[in-house]
Amino acid sequence: MADLPWLTIIGLGEDGADGLSAAASAALERAELVFGAARHLSLLPGLRCEARAWPVPFADGVPLLLAERGRRVVLLASGDPFWFGAGTSVTRHLAREEWIARPAPSSFALAASRLGWALQDTLCLGLHAAPFGQLRPHLAPGQRLLVTVRDGAAAAALASYLAGEGFGASELHVLEALGGARERGRSVRADMLAWKDIAHPVMVGIEPAGEGAVLPLASGRPDGWFESDGQLTKQPVRALTLSALAPRAGELLWDIGAGSGSIGIEWLLAHPANRAIAVEADPIRAARASDNAARLGVDRLSVLQGRAPAVLPDGEPDAVFIGGGLSQALLEALWASLPAGTRIVANAVTLESEALLARWHDAEGGNLLRIELADAVPLGTRHGWRSRYPVVQWSVAR
Repeated sequence: MADLPWLTIIGLGEDGADGLSAAASAALERAELVFGAARHLSLLPGLRCEARAWPVPFADGVPLLLAERGRRVVLLASGDPFWFGAGTSVTRHLAREEWIARPAPSSFALAASRLGWALQDTLCLGLHAAPFGQLRPHLAPGQRLLVTVRDGAAAAALASYLAGEGFGASELHVLEALGGARERGRSVRADMLAWKDIAHPVMVGIEPAGEGAVLPLASGRPDGWFESDGQLTKQPVRALTLSALAPRAGELLWDIGAGSGSIGIEWLLAHPANRAIAVEADPIRAARASDNAARLGVDRLSVLQGRAPAVLPDGEPDAVFIGGGLSQALLEALWASLPAGTRIVANAVTLESEALLARWHDAEGGNLLRIELADAVPLGTRHGWRSRYPVVQWSVAR
């Protein structure tokens, strides 16, 4: 076998060989085989070893690469392979001593340098293989975003998406073939983009502007952000529920009786590494929860159709919310299967559910909270208070 590391991952810019470091050039000189997308291979016409085009979809190339252990192999990637790049898709299959990386400036770094934007203050997203909905939580005047898109048609589709969300006045900076001889940068309002000659590879800088609604950062977003049939944890109670669930980065939530999915969605909005699984018996509501998540840019919500406790997700959550379907059987099933330390929050509206939570609180402890809210409503020529149904909330660590 060749000496370790046998694989060198080289970040390549549009300037081809001219932009390579000495170490990257040396790795190419020693290589017995070079893998890369057809565009990357075309940027290195002077290769003196075997070259193979990486297949599409990307995952199909991984076993082909692993089959070449024992040879000196180079994998070409765009810019910095570990900044929205192909790096981790490959290295997760390898031991750390098997590979080395030689990155080049990322497309984001090049774009920021062209626009004069402080990269640490700019939101960077890879949308070349992701829905534009991931932008939705970040569309706010004063924000700056850099996004990769698949091609020129996708850049035009992005402009249409922004206009459709009420941000047609946003300034778009369309940056093509950064770092190479074909580099070009143009700016235009989103609702005025009509170019048909946008070349790949392309990035877009976005300065949001317009009358579009801005999604608040705090939990307890307004109810209007969630399509529902009324099966919705209302805004103030949702804020208190998220506070009790206390999401932390990278954690998994089970949202049982999810309804519109609002609790799971707000859990995901708390941190980009968070995950959530919604359990909902009604198929229409389950589909609506998925739609709400997609519209608000959190595609990490998995929806499991069924009724708990007969249907529960696999694995071990960090927190569980019970918003519907509360029963003795469900609490017993959770208590029997969840690991110690799991945070459980249950909301009850009916007298029967309140009594159930009171019994479990008496037996297992935790915090029992009664939430009573009233809204000001017209009362003749004046106003009075109209009480909502009270909610009893039990929160406990298993």
